Amino acid sequence: MLPAKYKSGTLILVEQPTMPKDYVVPNIADNLQERIQSISEQILSRSRLLAIIDELNLYANDRRRLSPDEIVDQMRKDIQIELVRSEDKHINAFNVYYTAHDPRIAQQVTSKLTNLFINENLEARQQESEGNTRFLESQLGTVQQTLETQEEKIREYKAQHVGELPSQLASNLQILTGLQSQLQTQSDALNTSRQQHVYLQTLLNQYSTLQGPSTSGQGDGVGLAELNEQLDKLKTQLRDLSSTYGDKYPDIRIVKDQIAKTEAQRDALMAKAKSKSGKTQPEAATDPPAYDAATSKDRSLLPQLQSQLQANTVEIKNREQAIAALSAKINDYQSRLNQEPIREQQLADLMRGYEQTKASYDGLLKKKNESAMATSMELLQQGEHFRIIDPPSLPVKPSFPDRLKFCGIGLLVGLALGAGVVWTSEMMDDRVYSEVELRKLLPVLVLSEIPVIHDPTDERRQQRKDWIGWATAAVVLATIVAGSAVSYLKN
Repeated sequence: MLPAKYKSGTLILVEQPTMPKDYVVPNIADNLQERIQSISEQILSRSRLLAIIDELNLYANDRRRLSPDEIVDQMRKDIQIELVRSEDKHINAFNVYYTAHDPRIAQQVTSKLTNLFINENLEARQQESEGNTRFLESQLGTVQQTLETQEEKIREYKAQHVGELPSQLASNLQILTGLQSQLQTQSDALNTSRQQHVYLQTLLNQYSTLQGPSTSGQGDGVGLAELNEQLDKLKTQLRDLSSTYGDKYPDIRIVKDQIAKTEAQRDALMAKAKSKSGKTQPEAATDPPAYDAATSKDRSLLPQLQSQLQANTVEIKNREQAIAALSAKINDYQSRLNQEPIREQQLADLMRGYEQTKASYDGLLKKKNESAMATSMELLQQGEHFRIIDPPSLPVKPSFPDRLKFCGIGLLVGLALGAGVVWTSEMMDDRVYSEVELRKLLPVLVLSEIPVIHDPTDERRQQRKDWIGWATAAVVLATIVAGSAVSYLKN
């Protein structure tokens, strides 16, 4: 009464990537059990199973009385997926079984399911790999935009604060030191020029004073007093220069020459005054004009002194302008140095976010490149994939029912049932069959026993019952033997 069912199975091996993980890192989750479960849910979906049912015309008799959902449920019960684990509990293969009433149908459906597993695994891995790569590319683009924005802010900040950046601290200090050295040089030169100016102005005043008596007709006493005054100024200037410079310094030589000339002029003026006071008018008229020769020589030096004084004035002005420019530059660089701690903190705040974004960008770029390489490996089917080890088998013997097992179970159940019936009959029989049973019921002695008296009718009835019992036992035994033989031959 039980129809035979045939079970076809196949073994699918989970092959690891051919490329070592040290060279190409997979960008797909390694949880194989979850992936097989996900693929199984997709394959066992209603649409997939209905397509197989329609293609192979499965459950033809049941489709008349069952709904499509009930047929799909029935097919799901006939499909079995069994994972094969290694000693370290890792999944390295799995079996796919399908049970049907026709062995060829079972083989065809198992082959269909096997191909679906292989194709779905490849497609799922490729889609997941490509999806991960696209996700990394989108994240990389977002981080790249943020990085470019931060780079633009840093460029604008550096352009706005050129010369105040921490990287320019050493150059600013070096430039400031050079400017201060130049300022010191210009200041020294300015002091020298000013001293030269005083010296030239003094000489010019001296020559003007010496020319004053001869041209204006003033007395000799006034000219001698001014020469003495100029001589004192020159000596004072000589002492100041000698305290700073050596005897070979040009200004010291010039001052010494001027002192000598002034002393000579003073001596000549004094000699002239004495000669005028000791001679008569005619003698004085006949004396050679010694002082006039000296004054004529001094007059030739007057334009030269004026030119030198003018050049000195221009030099002083230029040096003052140079000092002013250097002072402005020094103030500018000192201001830059004062702003440097503030700029360093502001730039550090900008660089901190930039470096974090740059590190994130570098990490995403590396992961994206690795993911793209892993995607290429998956497209070339060099990643983890399924391979059929045992093709779907064509079952020869039915997997259900095991008729010999059913016969053995039936025999045991029948024996147990017969023993139960006998025991129940004995327990329900309240008749007394022996003296011992009677003594258990009544505390009396048995005086005599009356045997059963059989008449011919009772004997015939009893014989008929015995024959019926033995015949029934023979029929049952023959049925068991025949059924067991048929089941054995079918299996």
